[in-house]
Formats: sequence, C-alpha cells, structure tokens
Amino acid sequence: MLQLTDIVFRIEGRLLLDGAGATIPAGHKVGLVGRNGVGKTTLLNIISGTLHADQGEVTVPTGWRIGRLRQEAPDGPETLLETVLGFDTERTALLAEAETATDPQRITDIHLRLDDIGAHSAPARAASILAGLGFSEEDQQQPCASFSGGWRMRVALAGLLFTAPDVLLLDEPTNYLDLEGTIWLKTYLRNYPHTILIVSHDRTLLNSSVQSILHLNDRKLSLFTGGYDRFEKTRALQQEHLVKLREKQDAQRKHMEKFVERFRYKASKARQAQSRLKALAKLEPISAIVDSAIRPITLPQPKELAPPILTVENASTGYAADTPILGGLNFRIDMDDRIALLGKNGNGKSTLAKLFAGRLEVFDGKLIRDRKLQVGYFAQHQLDEMNEDGTPLSEIATLLPDLSTGELRTKLGGMGFGAEKFETPIAVLSGGERARLLLGLATLHAPHMLILDEPTNHLDVDTRESLIHALNDYGGAVILISHDIHLIETCVDRLWLVADGTVRPYEEDLQAYQDLVLRKERDDNPEASTKSANDKKEQRRVTARKRAELAPLKKKVTQLEREIAAIESEISTIDATLADETLYTDDPGRVQDLTRQRGDLQKRMETKEAEWMVAQEHFEAAQSETETS
Repeated sequence: MLQLTDIVFRIEGRLLLDGAGATIPAGHKVGLVGRNGVGKTTLLNIISGTLHADQGEVTVPTGWRIGRLRQEAPDGPETLLETVLGFDTERTALLAEAETATDPQRITDIHLRLDDIGAHSAPARAASILAGLGFSEEDQQQPCASFSGGWRMRVALAGLLFTAPDVLLLDEPTNYLDLEGTIWLKTYLRNYPHTILIVSHDRTLLNSSVQSILHLNDRKLSLFTGGYDRFEKTRALQQEHLVKLREKQDAQRKHMEKFVERFRYKASKARQAQSRLKALAKLEPISAIVDSAIRPITLPQPKELAPPILTVENASTGYAADTPILGGLNFRIDMDDRIALLGKNGNGKSTLAKLFAGRLEVFDGKLIRDRKLQVGYFAQHQLDEMNEDGTPLSEIATLLPDLSTGELRTKLGGMGFGAEKFETPIAVLSGGERARLLLGLATLHAPHMLILDEPTNHLDVDTRESLIHALNDYGGAVILISHDIHLIETCVDRLWLVADGTVRPYEEDLQAYQDLVLRKERDDNPEASTKSANDKKEQRRVTARKRAELAPLKKKVTQLEREIAAIESEISTIDATLADETLYTDDPGRVQDLTRQRGDLQKRMETKEAEWMVAQEHFEAAQSETETS
C-alpha cells in the first residue's frame, strides 16, 4: 500500500500541508482533488521524491516503482516507437547486454529476465498505447523531434504508461489530449493493474476511472469512497452537518458567555462562572469546511439576429488553395445552436473553428455571414501568446480605450477578478486566471457566436461548472471543441464529426461515439494486433515444442515405474515362497538360491529407483517450465 503519514510541507514560509495523511491500498485508483493552488502537484512531487517533506514520511513496499510524467517533452532522432520502448530502461539495458555477453549462465539469466518482463511483446504494447493516444502507424515511425511540444508530451505519457509502474502518478494528463485520446485513456486507467493517484478536474474521468477521491483541503487529506459525484454528495452532507454543529456550538458559547458575564462577580455563582470560563477555553471551534465561493463566470448577452447567422454551401477551406483541409462543406448555424466538433486532432476541427471565426476564407463555394455577426474566439494557444508584461487592466484597456479606469475595473470584476488582481502581471497569473481573462476578453463585445477550443484545460471542477452555467444562460451560438465529456454532455445538443476531409452531422449520442472511438482504435491498430497475435502464435509454438520434449521424459519415467513394479512383484513372489517354513527343512539349497535372487532383485530395484528419481526430477522441471510459459 501507499502510506502518507503526518506530512508537513512549507514553501516560502507558506504552510501547504499540515499533518496530512492517507492510506491507499495496493491496486487502488484514486483521484486527488482540491482547489487550484492548495498543493496537489506538490503532494505528487513529495510522493515521487522530487520534493522532501519537512516532516512525516511516504511509505511504499520494497521494490515498488513510482512513475511520474516527465516535465520535459522527449526529443531526438529516434522514432516514436523507439522513444517509448526506451522508457523501459531495464529492457533496453538487457537487450544491449545480450548482444555482448559471453558467459553462458549470464546469457541464460538475461533471457529469463527478458521473458519475465515480457520484452518480446513490448513493441506491440508500445504501439497499442501510442495508437490509443492518437498516433497512427505511420506517425510511430517518424522521428520524435518532428512533432510539436504538445504531441511530444503525449509521447511522454505513452512512455510512462508503457513502463507500468507500481504507483502511477498523473497530473492533469488529459490537458495534452483531444476527446478521442481522453476516451481511450479513461478506459486504460480503469483497467490499469496497479495503484493510481491522479490529479484531474475532469469530472467524467473521476467518475469512471477511480474508486476513491482524496480531497486536499485546509492542508489536510480526506479519503472518500466512490467517484467524484458521490464525493460531492457526501461532502455536501458533511458541510450541512458541520454548519448545524457550528450553529449549535455558537449558541452554546453565547449562553455560557452570558452566564459568565452575569455571575462572574457574584460570590454564590463565582465557582460556576469559573467552571464555565474553563469550559469556554476548552471549547474547540468546529472548523468550517465550506470552500470559499467560486467567482461566477458571466457572459454578456448578444442582440438577436435573424437566422441563419452563418451559411456555408459546397465550400472548401484550409491554408493553401491547392491543398484544402476540408471540402464539401454544407451547413447553417443559428443563434440557438449548441454544436460540439468531434474528430481526432489533425482532422480539421481547429481549421473549421478558424473559418467560423473569420480567420480563414473558403476557396470555393459560398460562405454567407450576417453583416452584424460578432464572433468571440477562445483557443488554448492564445494563452501562450498573451503579453506577459501586461496586466488584466492594461489588456482590457487596449480593447476598450474609451472607457474610464473605473469602468474597466467594473468589467474586470464581472469577469471574476478581485481588485488585487487588476494590475498583477499576466506572467504570474495562474493558468485558470489566464483562461478566465482570455474568455472575458473574447466576449467583451457580446458576440453572437462563441467558439471555444479546449476552454477547460486550466479550470478546476467548480469553475468548469460555473462555465457550464454561463454557456447554458448565454443567448448566442456555441461551437465547442473539448475533451471534457461532461462539458459536452451538459452544453451541446448537436454533434458534428470532422473526419475524412469533411464535416457531417453525427446523429447518435456521445456514448455511441465513445464506443466507436474505442472500437476504431482496435481496428486501426493492425500492427499492434498482428504483433500480439504473432507473439501468441510463437508462444504456442514454444509451448508445443516444450510439450513434445516432455514426451520422452515422461516415457522414461513410465518405463522405470513399470520395471520397478515388475521387480517388486518378483520380490513379493520370493517372499511368499520363503514364508513357507517347511521349505527350510525340505529344500535348504532352494532357500539359499531364493535369498540370493532376492538380494539381486533388491539391488536392481534400488538402482532403478535412483534412475526414476533423476528422470522424475527432469520431467517435473520441464513440465513446470512449460506451464509457466
């Protein structure tokens, strides 16, 4: 099991963990949740050994491996498949040693260990993981360095999963993934055979892939059984119970204070007053576990436009007219539309979003916009492109130069920023604060259509719920690209599939799409399937060969058993004859012959029994090896 005992940790004088403890059974899958900034990532670093607690200890069984996603993306000329295989350092080292080893015993030990760790099936396993995370068979043969940073972080995740550590530590792994990759990862983690501790704000992942929720709040850890929804219900009941207890305690305190104030100087009541003073001093306050309120996300309401607000007819688009990304486009969008774009990364979802946003034009066909159409556009890459020397106040002033400072501050307050953040450099804002600012700036002019490309990556669960409420209250069209299944299920009513160079309505529901993705991943990974099948065939051939080798060993054992039985039979016959007392007086010479024969037979039996023991040992050893394989 993973044991956390009285963990205390300070950073720059700030107490993040104070006597935090938890016990996680072996093979248990746990979601670590808590508000942004409370220390979840710090706790993972302490467990992995990257940081050391000021007090307390982390205990894991001897020999357990703890795996944590690397901070830097892998890079180099090796192919993606080679890169992932390289994460298993033991396998790599053994294979290298096998090329140069000369000692027969060491060679045997190397190959036995390679068999133990499944080295021969490793390429198939690595290919399957890469395919699940969105890499085609062709991608897997490309140099790692040829991919962008975000894709290389997927490779890092693939490498970590491939090594299958005894304790798998994950920190927001879906931030690197699209919806299809998230669907695959959710299933993979649910079936993972070892212990998992995962920091995530993805409600669907926390409901489907973990068995417990570990809540970090007020510098303490509390373990709740079940997924995130059950945790929320249990937590709400606890909050309600504690509020009632606090109210009862406050009433008790006030009553005692009134008694003391009234009688502390009256001789007849002095002792009782002093007793109540002591009781007041010992009356521990019941801590409030009600989290601080999340600042709501609000979206300005657009003015109504007559439908449709955008129409596309027989159009194609992309970045070069001679190589369009999408073609055969035919659709219309009205202000009441809520549309999620489905499809693997690279299929053209972002291209379509940029077409809607006016950042791309059609190469042929027609695109008709309402002349008053205002579009708000939010994309993750914009977070990295923000002016880090600026502040929320300076950024909004650039877009609204005619407003006074007071009016600008009011608008920032409406975005959920407190006065202390107005002039904070963007460089030191958290990811969630940047996302909130970017969303606020994108919707300043009350757009009629809002395009959101992965808006939840840096938002905690409660802020995501606030965004869901804001989108459902919003009066304009919403185009959503997201790996957050819960967000899609609660905010959209139409699904469009971007695949095979075009866009078409997806008539089934999101569950059907998840089933389709998992089924297609298996069908589209023939190399891994073929390798796995070949491995199984080879294993069956090896087993058959070993079983064939057992036959002569078994035959020898059986033959020796028959010979021993025949000797025992002969000895029994002689013993029966020698049991006749008259033989000793009537034919003493025969007694001597039978006694000599019995002695010879006994020696033969001892020899045969020795041969049988050796043959049986060889047979049992070979049989055990065959069964293990």
